[in-house]
Amino acid sequence: MNYQKLEEEIIHWLQDKVADAHGKGVVFGLSGGVDSAVTAYLSKKAFGDNALALVIPIESDPKDEEDAQKIIQDIHLNYARIDLTESYYAFLKATGESIHVKASSNVKARLRMIILYYYAQKSGYLVVGSSNRSEFNTGYFTKYGDSASDLLPLANIYKTEIWELAKHLGVVADVISKKPTAGLEKGQTDEGDFGFTYQELDAYLKGGEVSFSTREKIERLYRNSAHKRMFPPIFDTEFLR
Repeated sequence: MNYQKLEEEIIHWLQDKVADAHGKGVVFGLSGGVDSAVTAYLSKKAFGDNALALVIPIESDPKDEEDAQKIIQDIHLNYARIDLTESYYAFLKATGESIHVKASSNVKARLRMIILYYYAQKSGYLVVGSSNRSEFNTGYFTKYGDSASDLLPLANIYKTEIWELAKHLGVVADVISKKPTAGLEKGQTDEGDFGFTYQELDAYLKGGEVSFSTREKIERLYRNSAHKRMFPPIFDTEFLR
């Protein structure tokens, strides 16, 4: 992979897509992870001060916000911080239900999506998502949460390539080396959820050899998450006309 060429092409693609939509710039969530960091560095290069990072903690690990601040300071990003922890608990209380761990975790991603689109609309910006190809193929994202965006510049780039692109861009070393996590549950990591590593996942996706059990896990994730990668089915009324 020619990472200099990749950087240039993504920047031009972002600029073209925003111009096509008559937008002024972009807004994106900055979690402190490597995917959102790469998104931040590319967006800053593409739009300068019209690249807006939103730091949106919801009972989040303070280390993630520290890492987000390192990125902000490194490339002098415009940003806003919106703490949704109280809003999150107000939502759960309003349901009158006992807390379901997985469902409540996904609420966090969907609340962040609402804030991103609020800022996008009031600023004339487009929302840039940070999902990579490895996550996209396994459905490792929240439907109508972190997958809800106007542009997905990284969705054809494998996670192992994201790390290399991050090094090329000069992303803060602490961010590159940290264990990937969705940040939705305490102590959670991506690879812990998968039951295999990103190296194994990307090897499989590129047609390489992996163990039988790993292949089964990946294929099951792909099958079970197919609905996340599709537009909702629309009932066909043509046969009634």
